[in-house]
Amino acid sequence: MGSPSSVSRSRSLIQHSTPGAAQKWLTLDGTEPLVIAKGGHSGLYPDSSGDGYGTAKDYSLPSASLWCDVRLTKDGFGICLPELTMDNCTDISNWYPNGAKNYTVNGVPQRGWFSVDYSLNDLYSVTLSRSIFSRSDIFDGIYQILTVDDLQQLKKPRLWLNIQHDKFYTDHKLNMTSYLLNITRTFAVGYVSSPELSFLRRVAPRLNDSNTQAVFRFLESGEVEPSTGVTYGSLLNNLTFISTFASGIMVPKNYIWPVNKDLELASASTSVVQDARKAGLKVFAAGFANDFEFAYDYSFDPLKEYLNFVDNGNFSVDGVLTDSPLTASAAIGCLSHINSSAPSSGKPVVISYGGAGGMFPSCTDLAYKKAVEDGADYIDCPVQVTEDGVLVCLPDIDLFSGTTISKSSFRTRISTIPGIKSTPGAYTFNFTWEEIQKNLKPEISTPYLKDYGLLRNPSKRNAGAFLNLTEFLALAKENPPRSGVLISIEHAPFLLENLGFGVTDEVLKALNASDLKQEVIIQSTNSSVLKKVQQLNSSSKLMYKIEEFILDVEASAVKDIAGFASFVAVSKKSIYPDNIKFLLNKTRVVEKFKAEKLPVFAYLFQNEFLSVSWDVYNDPIADINLFVKGAGVEGLITEFPATAEAFRTLVRGQQHSALLDPVTPTVLVNLSRLDPLPPSPPPLADSDVVEPPLPSGPIRPSSVPPALSPAGPSAAPAATASSAAVVLLATTVVCLFLI
Repeated sequence: MGSPSSVSRSRSLIQHSTPGAAQKWLTLDGTEPLVIAKGGHSGLYPDSSGDGYGTAKDYSLPSASLWCDVRLTKDGFGICLPELTMDNCTDISNWYPNGAKNYTVNGVPQRGWFSVDYSLNDLYSVTLSRSIFSRSDIFDGIYQILTVDDLQQLKKPRLWLNIQHDKFYTDHKLNMTSYLLNITRTFAVGYVSSPELSFLRRVAPRLNDSNTQAVFRFLESGEVEPSTGVTYGSLLNNLTFISTFASGIMVPKNYIWPVNKDLELASASTSVVQDARKAGLKVFAAGFANDFEFAYDYSFDPLKEYLNFVDNGNFSVDGVLTDSPLTASAAIGCLSHINSSAPSSGKPVVISYGGAGGMFPSCTDLAYKKAVEDGADYIDCPVQVTEDGVLVCLPDIDLFSGTTISKSSFRTRISTIPGIKSTPGAYTFNFTWEEIQKNLKPEISTPYLKDYGLLRNPSKRNAGAFLNLTEFLALAKENPPRSGVLISIEHAPFLLENLGFGVTDEVLKALNASDLKQEVIIQSTNSSVLKKVQQLNSSSKLMYKIEEFILDVEASAVKDIAGFASFVAVSKKSIYPDNIKFLLNKTRVVEKFKAEKLPVFAYLFQNEFLSVSWDVYNDPIADINLFVKGAGVEGLITEFPATAEAFRTLVRGQQHSALLDPVTPTVLVNLSRLDPLPPSPPPLADSDVVEPPLPSGPIRPSSVPPALSPAGPSAAPAATASSAAVVLLATTVVCLFLI
């Protein structure tokens, strides 16, 4: 059959350093928890593939174990497949379209393609495919099925063989017991697990000669164990009996830390670990992966979840079964036993995006306080203007983003203003600050809800309070971030020309009035804004945000930006473009800006696995490392400052991890069969940067064609002069609709 191989990458094994290794682990025997790579690195490659096993071996902790779900072929060979029915994890139906059979497995009728109907030679051309359909399919059809014997080529680490459906194989005149005992005598098998109590009792005493440990595997608590007819949940009351033949138990992770239907973590762990310890049993937790749905309490950061199981101050599980062994290895080998109160490394510089906008509604008091607590160097305020001229911190000029306006009586007060965007919106300058405060609530962003159904924490959906700029600056003085604040000014030319409102001047007045002692960064996509600030306020640093997707930048544009900006903010995809989350070659955008001594900040970092490339294994910390060490960015803009701080902790602790060796782009995409991308966009040119200067002070609104005003049952009875100017600009008919 096939042989395990490893994709070549510029990484090295995780090596321990003294902070984590010097302290005693709260495991049964005081040793480091075991990383068990389920089917290799099955979070990326098809489960039980050659590159999956090779990657797990090369980039996990040296002590890690490789998990194989053993299935028997018709001629008695053991193969590694995650499912009993092969059609969910291979392309066997293409090779044997009439091969589906009906069998009863542990009393349950099943239909599909089963390994017991095929010899090893019959399966030679059959290839593996993803068994979890939310994962990428580009590696389907590449890897051959591996036998347990094939894994001997890896030599290290020791194998973990999981055995299930013993009676099914017996019914087909195959002897799983004899096969297993022969394998354990042939080469090193560290662990054998099974969810079938009678089978494990029978083989466990005969495993002692090979120094192989037997582990009883619990399935979900309501499922019935086939040999006893009782539920696995009930068997938790028989741990002393289990200890007579097993050295440990493996349980789904929710046995230890329950999660309710709203994906909220229980306030305390169960007593499962302590009860097992009393019986002298090790405890292994199962069900970990970077792209699985897990408790919102972990804020989509898989490292936090691992640490809650291995370094919570009360106990450490003895091992974790995971589809993402690199992340588990980093949690155990690098981030455990770290003094989180020690000074941060300070690099990269961390700027919040709406505060901790991934955990609370953006731009609320709670989001900002959380960002400060989580170690943000700068907290940000995207300034918007209300009808009565109040400067407020809101994520967008359109209230449909970040507020509950779609559920309010104001949802019909919309207009289409091409100077801002082509679709209808409810713009802040058509509402007074009082109207916003009294009638709307903040709403957490859900960037992956529409396409993927992925929510952010519903319990925090409307938490926190809106802030105006004055209140934001006061909060920054009372709860100071490490370095200062970032004020984002957008649509300034539009507001000045059509409302006569000089938002740039008003922001500078508010800053002067606040007497803020910390550093201030003014950010804008408008060069005219930054040039005006440069003229009026030399103390603020200036960040030019490039909102376009670019793959290159002309030298003249770089020089022009260097003439007025202190920093440049560039999208992640402009640094590392990708093809459906597979990295392509790094651009020279960062390099060209740094050549003109312009530090680059990358945006936008999020924790959800959907925002992170496959090349970094859907790991948000590895994603940060890619841009910091791989591209050389100065800082990052993130909705999850705590994750950025965890990265700085990793660097500060000087633990060496595969996470700290940036990946080589194009390795995975070259393995795939992806279609080529469309032609690249043109380089950023000087003409994209240069703008007419902003006039000084307020000006009279220009004359524009009349249009309908925002209307509806809650529309204001009379418009102010400023709102009338905006109303006139709306050159398309106002849409009246209910959402």
